[in-house]
Amino acid sequence: MSKVTSKNQLQGKEIKRDYLDEAVHGYNLKTAMEEAARCVLCYDAPCSKGCPADTKPADFIRSIRFRNIKGAAATIREANALGGCTAKVCPYDRLCEEACSRTGIDKPIQIGRLQAFAVAMEKEYDMQVLEAPDATKEKVACIGAGPASLACAQKLALSGYKVTIFEEFDKPGGVLTYGIIPSRLPQDVVDFDIQKVKDLGVEFVLNKKVGRDISISQLREQGFKAIFVGTGLWKSKALDIRGKDLNGVTYAVEFLKKARSSMGEMRIKGDVVVIGGGDVAMDCAATAKLLGADKVTIVYRRTIEEAPADIAELEYVQALGIGISTKFKPQEILGEDGKVKGFLAEGTDGFSQLKLKADHVIFAIGQEAENMKEIADISLNDNGTIACDVNKGFTNEEGIFAAGDIVNGGKTVVEAVAAGKSVAESIISYLSKKEGVK
Repeated sequence: MSKVTSKNQLQGKEIKRDYLDEAVHGYNLKTAMEEAARCVLCYDAPCSKGCPADTKPADFIRSIRFRNIKGAAATIREANALGGCTAKVCPYDRLCEEACSRTGIDKPIQIGRLQAFAVAMEKEYDMQVLEAPDATKEKVACIGAGPASLACAQKLALSGYKVTIFEEFDKPGGVLTYGIIPSRLPQDVVDFDIQKVKDLGVEFVLNKKVGRDISISQLREQGFKAIFVGTGLWKSKALDIRGKDLNGVTYAVEFLKKARSSMGEMRIKGDVVVIGGGDVAMDCAATAKLLGADKVTIVYRRTIEEAPADIAELEYVQALGIGISTKFKPQEILGEDGKVKGFLAEGTDGFSQLKLKADHVIFAIGQEAENMKEIADISLNDNGTIACDVNKGFTNEEGIFAAGDIVNGGKTVVEAVAAGKSVAESIISYLSKKEGVK
């Protein structure tokens, strides 16, 4: 705990107060070299074993240390289609940095910031580190342009397949574009990662929802031999409490999407209560504060130690002056003339009560799957996610594969990348066997 806190105390000095400004500055060449020089160059490095997407931090840190910046960028990009995005939002403190051997000496290498530096150099110097072969193999459709689909598409394109991504919204990126506050993940970082996927020949079809604007059967008629479903979770969960339908009550997905689409022009007035304790709740709270809210309070039903949000995100909202009330369960949203006026919660101790003035209440208690039967007649779990082999992505419908949040119920971006890569291998194997049968 202390090692993470000290890291973020240093970063906290760099916190800005603008919705579109990045909260933490990146390394320059000098500071990146200094940090990379701290690496003890482990044999069989534990940090690399700690990365779900196999981004190989030991290799790219070594490259930076010896001034091979292009080599570092190539290592990252080859392994991780979203190297720039994961450098910003990955929970390093409980993955590769937690595994870092340097932890036993003083503090772990700042792997995330070094990764962000290498990708920033890739962009600044227009490095071309990947080149796809001619797309001479079968056509594959990816549904949704979020992390899992982007990772799957890159892997397939590098293997010579013709890949088309179909996206419901007017911009690709999924949660990267619409669900994370820009101070944590600037849009230019998202756009750069997506451009690198486009550079491999992947085609994007925007504003077209599979199941509404085009069917699976139509995709098959168009010659797509395999279909990957990576739609993510876009339906917000809600609590069935009195006042939930008042004007001023909103949900995390809708709120974050509207804020990001406004490019910081949206204004929030009055007091805001955010219900939840995960990273999404922290993003909602920070967004409300940075867009003008007078007071923002996070209400969470468990202790702060049990909150699923990363420590860095908790520290960030606290640095913005946002309060966190723990061990309180929402009881009622108070209203007047159809509008939110307050919020009432009861303590888990059975005695305490919390009453807050509120003009807005945001539910950030998780997301769930929309009706997947609109896309295909595939088997679903009780919670609406797709039932399939989590590692290989095979569904009960031949030629249809799935991965990411729509399968695992909602995890990290880096885990979605790992799943997308893994299922791409299954698609390659499936198509190779079909070709062999012919």
